[in-house]
Amino acid sequence: MNSAGHSEATARRGLELTPFRGLRYDPDRVGTLAAVTSPPYDVVVRPDGVHHLQSADPHNIVRLILPQATTPAERNAQAARTLRRWLADGVLTADSEPGLYVYEQRDGDGLLQRGVIGALRLSEPSEGVVLPHEDVMPHVVADRAALMRATSANLEPLLLTYRGAAGASATAEVVERTAEQPPLLATTTEDGFRHRLWSITAPADLDHVRSDLARHQALIADGHHRWATYRRLRAEHPSPSPWDYGLVLLVDTARYPLRVRAIHRLLHDLPVADAVSAVAGLFRVRRLDVPLPQALEALADAACESNAFLLAGDGAFHLIDRPDPALLSRTVPTGQPAAWRTLDATVLHAALLAHVWHIPEDDPARIAYIHDTAATVEKAERDGGTAVLMHPVREEVVRDLARQGVTMPRKSTSFGPKPASGLVLRALDL
Repeated sequence: MNSAGHSEATARRGLELTPFRGLRYDPDRVGTLAAVTSPPYDVVVRPDGVHHLQSADPHNIVRLILPQATTPAERNAQAARTLRRWLADGVLTADSEPGLYVYEQRDGDGLLQRGVIGALRLSEPSEGVVLPHEDVMPHVVADRAALMRATSANLEPLLLTYRGAAGASATAEVVERTAEQPPLLATTTEDGFRHRLWSITAPADLDHVRSDLARHQALIADGHHRWATYRRLRAEHPSPSPWDYGLVLLVDTARYPLRVRAIHRLLHDLPVADAVSAVAGLFRVRRLDVPLPQALEALADAACESNAFLLAGDGAFHLIDRPDPALLSRTVPTGQPAAWRTLDATVLHAALLAHVWHIPEDDPARIAYIHDTAATVEKAERDGGTAVLMHPVREEVVRDLARQGVTMPRKSTSFGPKPASGLVLRALDL
């Protein structure tokens, strides 16, 4: 990747997005492009989703982002061998010249999202260039770092957002003009989303995008663990090096607002009856014998008035809300803004997980974080655990806290649509 000519001052001034030679699937070497894509690694429901994706095509990207073996070391070694083999066989090929990539997602409900994929210079939190809004789990960062070391690749882009000018901007002009051209690829994945990708290689266009983005800061919408991984790996390699940059998708939410959804919790080995019994007297508890959509409506109504959660796993839904103020005063940390102290995720982690259910938030044997609502309920019912369904946080709350330097509890939000994994990769040795 060519990083010459970009000063440290530019990086500190704002976003520095640089071209790279993307690795892409050769359509003639795979069944279909849709069959080799995957949701981001942390959205795939394991093991069900992994098995489904592996069976879709022998070259599905899940074999790189979630390799399957008996030990972590062997999983990472397997991913590295698989990547080398696909490169040698021409299943994945590098584009002939460095570029940025315009990426478009469109669904059947009228949603349209466009952004720019590139290699973003990493920055320190103190610089205020890239704003995280969630805490991370060290074991996940260690897992992703080991995989990136083994493959020497950024296998899937993070999703970052920024707020462009109200009118036309240089980046928007380049993006919209590029999207009028024939794409490098177009495919429709099984979730109904249509994906298209174009490259930007003209020097004038690259200069326009670079100078425009240098005036902006970005919010990490999805990919906190991978951003932390990028920063850890940069610290391990003397600068300058390709590890000074990480693969991202930048979306201007002034033009393309994202959807914000909740990330749910699955509590292993905690039956619903025990979970409900433990909160009796600390929350108001109401049993709802209704289908999932109506239960979520009840959750949304309750969340307008107080912290509220849905517990599921026994064939019904249990709405818990109106927490005891005394419980909150003795469990929720002080010294943070009121907007943080009243977050559902804060109350869940500080009061329920830590003090009522006694479940460590970063123990994968005790808790899982799942994006799909129905899948969370189904797994709880099948495994005898408890699904904790959350109501989403508003984007403006997330952004305001991030600008104050306040991070939310881990896995508090799910911004989307997320970029599909497998459409473009970045090898650090090209």
